[in-house]
Amino acid sequence: MAEEPDPATMSFEDALRALEQVVGRLESGDAPLDEAIRLYERGDQLRAVCAARLDAAQARIEAIRTDGDGRAVGTAPFAAG
Repeated sequence: MAEEPDPATMSFEDALRALEQVVGRLESGDAPLDEAIRLYERGDQLRAVCAARLDAAQARIEAIRTDGDGRAVGTAPFAAG
């Protein structure tokens, strides 16, 4: 089996694509138990990397602040929720 890249070195898009492949393989139900366990562990690593990258991106997003007339007056850190 080919060496899989370290999720920490993958781009978000590549990690997400790899995670989708892992999920697809697990959902197919065709993987033997040992492979399913390995896929689950790999998927968990990929999920963690994707979540961390999304959290970092969200922290960099700024919301535009407006005055009473709707004119942009500055930016503020993004506040989820």
